[in-house]
Amino acid sequence: MDSEEIIIPISALQHYLYCPRQCALIHVERLWAENVHTAEGRLLHDRSDRPRTEARHGVRTATALAIGSDGLGLVGVADVVEFVGDDGLQPFPVEYKRGSPKSHRADEVQLCAQALCLEEMLGTPVPEGALFYGKTRRRVVVRFDAGLRALTLEVINLVRALIQNQTTPTADYMASRCDSCSLLDLCRPRRSPGRESVKEWLRRALGDDSS
Repeated sequence: MDSEEIIIPISALQHYLYCPRQCALIHVERLWAENVHTAEGRLLHDRSDRPRTEARHGVRTATALAIGSDGLGLVGVADVVEFVGDDGLQPFPVEYKRGSPKSHRADEVQLCAQALCLEEMLGTPVPEGALFYGKTRRRVVVRFDAGLRALTLEVINLVRALIQNQTTPTADYMASRCDSCSLLDLCRPRRSPGRESVKEWLRRALGDDSS
């Protein structure tokens, strides 16, 4: 697979930083399962998943805005983009999350990638955005500084290499991460099938050796 032809969903960056194996299961092996956490997240997004534009209190807001970057090979949908500033043209992306702020930077990287897309699409700097967490019902403002931008570009390259190589990383069980993952039963981190893909392992376990 030619790396220049790989288009990466922005959500894959968040998946990769949470767990590279989860990212591969979803974006290489095309597997998915839902649990209470993903269902709650889906419900939280319902309000912003319908494309529309509205203006309230002098702020124009676009929801479910399709975004992308030809230069970075990214595509995705921004939950909410507010247009603020004196001229009402400054993009301010807002991403909705079901839980609470994380110790890792996966959510920040996902939001920063949205900002990079908006900068390319609109030709204007996007210095900051916000993460809205359903559990706390509060926004956390995120500055897109040089460090976060560099990390985001690094993760884009790592995800592109993962998809290009079509290899699923081995499982590394961590209770705090794995037990809440909707792919737990498919991943089987306590009994990893090694570098054999989950699809291959399932086929073998079911006695189906046909290709």
